[in-house]
Amino acid sequence: MPAPLYDSLRALADTRPLRLDMPGHHGGPLPGGFPWPAGLDFTENGRTGDLFGEAPDAIQAAERLWAEGLGFGACLFLTGGSTQGVHAGLALLAGAGGRVALDRGSHRSAYHALALLDLDPVFLPRPWLEAEGVAGPIDPLQVARTLEQNPEVKTVCITSPTYYGVLSDIPAIAAVCRARGARLMVDGAHGAHLPFLGYEGCRAADVVVMSAHKTLPAPGQTALLLANGLPLEELQRWGSVYGTSSPSYVLMAALDAVRDYMEGAGGARYRETVRLAQVLRERWSALGEREGLALDPARLTLNSPDGFALGAALRERGVYPELADRGHVVCILTCADGREELARLERALEASGLSGPSPALPPPPPWPRAALSPRQALFAPRESVPLEDSAGRVAAEQIAPYPPGVPVIAPGEVIEKKHLAYLREMGYNNKSKVQTAAGLSYGRERL
Repeated sequence: MPAPLYDSLRALADTRPLRLDMPGHHGGPLPGGFPWPAGLDFTENGRTGDLFGEAPDAIQAAERLWAEGLGFGACLFLTGGSTQGVHAGLALLAGAGGRVALDRGSHRSAYHALALLDLDPVFLPRPWLEAEGVAGPIDPLQVARTLEQNPEVKTVCITSPTYYGVLSDIPAIAAVCRARGARLMVDGAHGAHLPFLGYEGCRAADVVVMSAHKTLPAPGQTALLLANGLPLEELQRWGSVYGTSSPSYVLMAALDAVRDYMEGAGGARYRETVRLAQVLRERWSALGEREGLALDPARLTLNSPDGFALGAALRERGVYPELADRGHVVCILTCADGREELARLERALEASGLSGPSPALPPPPPWPRAALSPRQALFAPRESVPLEDSAGRVAAEQIAPYPPGVPVIAPGEVIEKKHLAYLREMGYNNKSKVQTAAGLSYGRERL
């Protein structure tokens, strides 16, 4: 199968050119034998293509294969992770100075984009799933109500899947948006593998961001900005605003090669991983699908009466999960994990003795009131104070424990005693320092 960018760089490297440009290693090995495919690490030289250029080249050919394979009109390679894509995507759809409907559970990059673009958020809530102890999917009806109550909002941004693997109904939400003249952006950072498992829901969105490096066998920082109804030139425009003008050709070539792999042997291996993951769910207490709850089939969210202790026990046995919280341990399973790896995980679980139902976890408290806009909160002078002494102060950063994986306090909101009590109950370290807006206090006696 074709891998046009990787193949062209490999062919150029095989000519052993005299390289008197960037990068400084000029295609030779790095000091100390550090492993790096230096031969493919080029710059724009007339033959390698230009990530943000107009002329068709191998990069655009590789991007087109991704777009066609995933069912989108355009694709831009990102070498700054999904953070670059979230910033570019919100700039592309929402512009500056307006209002957006934002999933309260968005990654901090979305909150930073609000500040950089001076956007006013109307937050979309996530229901609390008491039985599972995690935040649930975005409700399309809630999106409809939000757009009806805020007709000036023309951009909706949600996250799907979540860290715990919860999927929202993207086609239904997209239909709601279209009916009300709004466009939908999905932060699918944790879902780059799903299209290779037959999931097509993301195609309904106008813009989708995916991190190849999170769930595919791809290097760190590799990600994709995908769009329908928008030309590549617009993706390039905003991708170049938030990305380096010297993108790594090694990372871009890796994106090309991993797509080729996933369309063949990698996809088959991923399907086997999903089958093995389902066996683990049946053997161990884990988050499972039910009516009204759709999950990433490769994400293994284990339940535990003490998730922090289970996470520590696994690490002691050389098994490093992605996340541990009070009642769960999250494992990212990919096509790199087969029978041997998952058997090792099972042995560690057996030795820990800590698998079992999660404790009853309380729902998050009501959101605090906002005192500053996201932009004001980001650029305000800051003061670091112990969280336990912060009641009445205005947060200059997210405070987002897992679960729920949703900010209990967002930048610009007033920290209240009830939120500190909830954080203590969830096992959050209230002795840690929090960044607050300097000189702003709203009186503890009133909170």
